[in-house]
Amino acid sequence: MPMNIDRLNPASLAPPGRYCHVAVVSAGRQVHISGQIALDAMGQVVGEGDLAAQAEQVFANLAAGLAAAGADFSKVFKTVSYVVDLTPEKAAAIHRARVKYLGEGPYPASTMVGVTALVDPRLLVEIELIAALD
Repeated sequence: MPMNIDRLNPASLAPPGRYCHVAVVSAGRQVHISGQIALDAMGQVVGEGDLAAQAEQVFANLAAGLAAAGADFSKVFKTVSYVVDLTPEKAAAIHRARVKYLGEGPYPASTMVGVTALVDPRLLVEIELIAALD
């Protein structure tokens, strides 16, 4: 059975921004990408103190994980973002990086959470995702 993702935005819920409220995925294989942080292939922090640079590295890491599993961002149906000291300006910076990879939609079901810290104090954002493979 081929994989299908139906992205729904019920009229009874507020209009979404760059996400969908509901993602219905037909039976099939999934890939769960662990939370990615702004580390390069050598394990070095990229963009210390620069949220935009870190977000770009995080999405590049997510793209690499998806590619390793034989998927791409068009197959993503759920994301969760953790942002240190979240503000509307920080959310906007992450969305600018996100649109480079997800385009102008349709968007996956998404959650963004403000946190006090991540595993390394130099890190500002961590993003995990789930994608359908087939």
